[in-house]
Amino acid sequence: MTESINQVKSLCEKAKTASLEYKKFSQSQVDYIFQQAAEAAFGESERLARLAVTDTGFGKFEDKIIKNQFASKNVYEAYKDWKTVGVIDKNPRKNIIEIAAPVGVVAGLIPSTNPTSTAVYKALLCLKSGNALVCSPHPKAVKCIFEAIEVVRIAAENAGAPKNLISSITIPTMEAINELFKNENVGLILATGGKPMVKAAYSSGKPAYGVGPGNVPAFIERTANIRLAVSDIVKSKTFDYGTICASEQAIVTETVIEKQVESALLNEGAYFVREHEQRLLEKLMVPEPNKLNPEIVGQPAVWLAQKSGFSVPPNTKVLVAKLNGVGKDFPLSLEKLSPVLAFYVESDWHKACERCIEILNYGGIGHTLSIHSENPEVILQFGLEKPAYRIVVNSPSTHGAIGLTTGVYPAMTLGPGTSGGAITSDNITPRHLINVKRLAFDTSRELPVGMFDYEPVHAEKGIYGKGKLTASQVEKIRFDFMEKMGFLNN
Repeated sequence: MTESINQVKSLCEKAKTASLEYKKFSQSQVDYIFQQAAEAAFGESERLARLAVTDTGFGKFEDKIIKNQFASKNVYEAYKDWKTVGVIDKNPRKNIIEIAAPVGVVAGLIPSTNPTSTAVYKALLCLKSGNALVCSPHPKAVKCIFEAIEVVRIAAENAGAPKNLISSITIPTMEAINELFKNENVGLILATGGKPMVKAAYSSGKPAYGVGPGNVPAFIERTANIRLAVSDIVKSKTFDYGTICASEQAIVTETVIEKQVESALLNEGAYFVREHEQRLLEKLMVPEPNKLNPEIVGQPAVWLAQKSGFSVPPNTKVLVAKLNGVGKDFPLSLEKLSPVLAFYVESDWHKACERCIEILNYGGIGHTLSIHSENPEVILQFGLEKPAYRIVVNSPSTHGAIGLTTGVYPAMTLGPGTSGGAITSDNITPRHLINVKRLAFDTSRELPVGMFDYEPVHAEKGIYGKGKLTASQVEKIRFDFMEKMGFLNN
């Protein structure tokens, strides 16, 4: 216990010192470090994916590669041109100049469900926003999270970042987490994990961004392209075997298209469990009311069936259970984090709307909802009425909510808003990790001459890595990186 607490204290103290140095870096210096770290993480996507599966014992290797690539390439592409250092905006109309101020040291809670991708994502966000990061890994994923952080740390330091700017705890005890959350050097907590951990982050007395569970309903409305909708849902639900909290947990559809939806599901490799099989599945997955068995998280459908005591065809992708209610009397109506779907049929979209709200209120409020429809009125009404802050339309929910197939900001931390007990409903970006100062001039007076034209000069000698690259060499490296990542071909 003492060893783990001392480790946290040491890491936080070193991170604080590094952050004070890093806050003096210019935007171009930060951007170079951000780029080099992203490139290194992208290059290690496959190795880190294999480590994550080995370390945790669940998930799909091929999908974890995609998640790691998303956390590096997509995050870099989205935020590479953002101003996050020094003067970030000038508004002559209002006589205001905005200046970024980093929060300092960020405490990052990393889950076992998306370990390496979340670690890379949070580390890159901190590098881009001028902050330090100390990670607290899930006990089941210590090795792979530490390795992911090491990849980013080494690349960042080779690019000129201060030592100890990015680090991870290696002895994750509850005492260590409590010390991290309350350490005087920590300025902000970025919490991704189970509900108790997120609650602890918010109860620490520190500013915190947290995420809640995602009990995501997927509504298939009568005007939808049913084949495509079902394909999207199965693709999303089986992605990394359902470990992303934005994956669909229930299908809600209308009576008029019920048989078509069922047929499409069967064609996509779904298996509708019989009544006695459903009881066996419930016993395995939810052994106690409202409590998911952690052993079933991220396991394939065939494994889940066999473990429950019944057999399914070997090509089964997802298990589907028909339910007529939500709550503790219907165990499979909660978030399942595995390729298992609840299935509801309602008379019309109004009733379906009510059912979706009921599902969200049962452990997923504020997070995500998906809808498949070609009816603008229904789509907009769902957007207006649902207590969810990501309404994914005609897209796989998993991929859409994190910003892989939609235009929302790419993120592995998705805020559920005040409805879900969080301070934000946003996908967390580098801008969430900076404070903004504002030079506010009297609008009735003349500004100092050249005020909005002045640009501060930064001394950047020797910053660009061990080789002390020139600015033109850095730009050439940036161009080569963009070409390698495929950004120039889009």
